[in-house]
Amino acid sequence: MPRFSIIVPSHGVAGRLSQALDSVLAQSFGDLELIPVPDGPDAPAASVAAGYAERDARVVPVHSPPSAGLAGARNTGMRAARGTYLLFLDGDDLLVPGALARLAGRLTDTGDVDVLYFGHERAPWWEGEPTAPAAPLLAAAPPGPCAPEQAPELTGVALPAWSAAYRRDFVVDRRLVFPDGHFTDVGWGGLTTVAAERIAALRSVVVRHRLRRQGSRPNLPGAHQQDLLDQAELVLERAAALPGDRARALFEQVFALVLRTAARPDRMPSGHRAFFRRAGRLHRTHRPAGFRMPGGSVGVQHRLLAAGAYTAFRALRGANRVAAAVAARLPRPRMPLTRLRYALELRRPLDANLAVYCAYWGRGYTCNPAAIHAVARNLVPRIHSVFLVEAGREHTLPKGVDHAVIGSRRYWQVLARAKYLINNANFAEGVVKRPGSVHLQTQHGTPLKKMGVDQSTYPVVAARTGSFTRLLGRVDRWDFNLSANRHSTQTWERAFPGSYQALEYGYPRNDVYYTASAHDVIRIRRRLGVPDGRTAVLYAPTHRDHHTGFEPGLDLEAFCEAAGEDVVVLLRAHYFYDQGRLTAGTGRVIDVTGHHSTEDVCLAADALVTDYSSIMFDYANLDRPIVVYADDWEVYRETRGVYFDLMAEPPGPVARTPEELARIFRDGSWRGPVSKELRSAFRQRFCQFDDGLAAERVVRRVLLGQPPESVPAVIPLAERLPAPAATLVRS
Repeated sequence: MPRFSIIVPSHGVAGRLSQALDSVLAQSFGDLELIPVPDGPDAPAASVAAGYAERDARVVPVHSPPSAGLAGARNTGMRAARGTYLLFLDGDDLLVPGALARLAGRLTDTGDVDVLYFGHERAPWWEGEPTAPAAPLLAAAPPGPCAPEQAPELTGVALPAWSAAYRRDFVVDRRLVFPDGHFTDVGWGGLTTVAAERIAALRSVVVRHRLRRQGSRPNLPGAHQQDLLDQAELVLERAAALPGDRARALFEQVFALVLRTAARPDRMPSGHRAFFRRAGRLHRTHRPAGFRMPGGSVGVQHRLLAAGAYTAFRALRGANRVAAAVAARLPRPRMPLTRLRYALELRRPLDANLAVYCAYWGRGYTCNPAAIHAVARNLVPRIHSVFLVEAGREHTLPKGVDHAVIGSRRYWQVLARAKYLINNANFAEGVVKRPGSVHLQTQHGTPLKKMGVDQSTYPVVAARTGSFTRLLGRVDRWDFNLSANRHSTQTWERAFPGSYQALEYGYPRNDVYYTASAHDVIRIRRRLGVPDGRTAVLYAPTHRDHHTGFEPGLDLEAFCEAAGEDVVVLLRAHYFYDQGRLTAGTGRVIDVTGHHSTEDVCLAADALVTDYSSIMFDYANLDRPIVVYADDWEVYRETRGVYFDLMAEPPGPVARTPEELARIFRDGSWRGPVSKELRSAFRQRFCQFDDGLAAERVVRRVLLGQPPESVPAVIPLAERLPAPAATLVRS
């Protein structure tokens, strides 16, 4: 039987779950079992937990459906636990180094107490100093184990569930479970306090609670705020038989939470008056005999609540907030004329049949927004679509696609009125997220390099990114964020923390890799000028933040000569360099950087050579050979930062020099069995949701508002048939 069972609910934290699990398994005290609780075997966190279980026998995942909530996940974990003591850890929190050793030592000193309360720190998600809110409470606790009567203020209502260790036999014997609801910690803390007969305290910090940028779920606005009173009533009913000091302390701590919520009507869009009235009834019904109202403003709040004086309570607590809200609504001075027009348009109602699309900051009709737009025109013809485009690029739009030039009067007009806003980058800084509007972030690649706030520790990149505060302000506008694989889902969660919903639907731009025909492949190759019978190698290097312009990094003419007489190269530079030709071209090197469609170029290619570009993840859908040319991997990794070691998990052979690259093509290993094996593993990990139906899934879910279960299911990878390569077309 292990000393500790550590239960980790894992809903919605797949991106940070590995850090939580690592913090447990790295403890110097190893007599433990670790119980992650994902939503189900197909949930994003389940694959993370399963990987740990394969590597460490102490990890024993169990599953609990999302409908069971946090309480259900913890209860499921408790039923599976075998340890002497139960600990709870949120999936995005950490055990500090040496925590379990200190807990074990303290329990040796105290003996088998029912509950051992311990310290925790609250760490700001971005910057600022951590705080230790439990320190004053723990400092006043007796030095040794004691009966609860000797420390009436030391209760589970005042501390979260993950700030204590609970003896499992005590929990089982008293039949304690987490009560359903968003405020389950309040109910659990009160029930364990009432039931405990012997408690102790450890003043050391054990858990580092990492505050979410989105805020604590119980603090978010909504009808669930009423649930706090359910938990309060449950605790107060059980506490009725407690002796005087314990009952008083528990009552005060419960109502400290209730008053904090009552003072925030913004947390309850409706029902605030009903909340206040019910809270007043609970106060009058369960107030302990001889209870003396606290002094100061807190005592005034108690009296107003007990008297049911709703209007007076609101007036007392709301004056400052009303003044601040009025100040925030004052118009900003010196607003440019276009922004003034935009502000006036914002006063008009949303157009439920208007959608605005933009790709790569207005570079044209391309990428995921274009693929979604093409399907939406057929599935939702009632919605009028407008594509945003830079001045001078209007001619790049297909015939019949309505557009607005960025910065124009109509640009601000459609941004203000559209219900649907779809982008693969971000809309302008001044765009307002209106109530009722729907913002879809489609992204434009699977991340190998660090993104979003993860860039902050890389000076070159951070300097180019600008204000991370502004970046996160743009993230706050997102309602949906598109993902092509679980790796992306977990990365976006860390890099772009927000309250959006992840859509694991695949990238719509990649649909064509499963819908294009042999005829399409031939037609595209001829349009690009690929000679018949030649092997077309697409060379697509990524942008380097430490370079000021495009540097091919490879002598392409020399590569063609060394690789074989049938090889031609399609040069596709990063979209930052899509203005004009980068090479004169000799027939064997064809510059396709300016071609409007990356997908066309990929369909035309028999193989891909890239360094660290996200194009490799998209191209892998075609199941064609990929070769990585990594001549400066160490420099790129240190200056840009990466999420995984590409050299250890490549999609195909890796070359570090031009000579190695040419040899790979000369001896045929670029398409040999090792190449195929590497590509197969890469596709399993990164081509999870791309199957030719991504755009339809997005349109049905976002534009038509259909429930998730109504959109087309993802076709298994083994059943997908990608577009044929030119070699198969010829044969």
